[in-house]
Amino acid sequence: MTPADPTGAIVVHAPGKLFIAGEYAVVSPGEPAVLIAVDRYLTVSLTESVDEGSIHSPEYSRMPVRWTRGQDGLTLDREHHPYDYVIAAIEASERLRAERGLRPRFFDLFIESGLDDPSGRKFGLGSSAAVTVATIAAIDRFYGFDLGTRGRYELAMLATIAVAPNASGGDVAASTYGGWIGYRSPDRERLRAARRERGVAAVLGSDAWDGAEIIRLTPPSGLDLIVGWTGHPASTERLVSGVSRGTNVAGDAHTGFLEASRACVGDLWRALAVRPDDAGRAGSDDELALDALRRNRRLLQALGARTGVTIETDRLRVLCDAAEAIGAAGKPSGAGGGDCGIVLAPADSDVAGMLRVWETNDIRHLTIGVHPPEGEHHAG
Repeated sequence: MTPADPTGAIVVHAPGKLFIAGEYAVVSPGEPAVLIAVDRYLTVSLTESVDEGSIHSPEYSRMPVRWTRGQDGLTLDREHHPYDYVIAAIEASERLRAERGLRPRFFDLFIESGLDDPSGRKFGLGSSAAVTVATIAAIDRFYGFDLGTRGRYELAMLATIAVAPNASGGDVAASTYGGWIGYRSPDRERLRAARRERGVAAVLGSDAWDGAEIIRLTPPSGLDLIVGWTGHPASTERLVSGVSRGTNVAGDAHTGFLEASRACVGDLWRALAVRPDDAGRAGSDDELALDALRRNRRLLQALGARTGVTIETDRLRVLCDAAEAIGAAGKPSGAGGGDCGIVLAPADSDVAGMLRVWETNDIRHLTIGVHPPEGEHHAG
């Protein structure tokens, strides 16, 4: 009973994401990052039902529970199940429906993910954000909320931080907006307080989002985006928590990390700003983009060394070193610890040679492109 496109269903496809730069810093409100939406998708199909609703997904039913050893013994990897995000999206939407005085209805959700490999292992493409965004978009159409792109991002963000209070929401923004984006996160503590005090409807579009920013960037004109997967899934929440435990947020080292991240991501924003060349075509500053990406990699290496968290694993190091050896720039994407690395490579570089090194080291080249931008962009 899990059809991909049930008759009369509302069907929504949400793209996955990859971080290009700004990881870890973007967790702090107002710090910049660059992300892309990728052409791998999670699909939510919604059909109206009677008396009760349901959630169906063949992929999520076989997800393993992972454990590791820590200083205090065994620890479960408690990264949230995607169903947590679906339930949070339904709850936020139902709160909005009630506050708008709309008649309650029931629905069934059918979820299919193309963001993992056939065995169910995660590529690190943001399945939690994609399922939240797709669920919000489907319910938006079902109830006729008419949220628009920004409203769908905001409602999905409120649902996300109900599950993961410190989530930056960059993945939510990428899945909502598509394309290349520059992103600054809102103050999540202020958002949670505003939701408690004002309700969902009053928070959408309010001053509680001050400092959040989503801007459209242009793809680098002379660089190819190449993605490699290490074959080792990683837990973003566990890694971010580990860095947080090893970081004195008031200390000079963390302040310096944020300042340096802000500088190199700011350079990347400028490198990818849309501006016409002499022929009137939009172009990017590719050398500045490569330099910014290399600097961001060094920052993450230093952060991992300082906090004792393995952000750049051995395979990620091989992936990035192979990129730099051909004049490209590579770095871990997202929290690191496994998952994917990304490369920006000049068109005339020896990409084939780099890929041979990857293959020798069991790094899988993912044929991933960028999902095109959609909707408006917004800052504020």
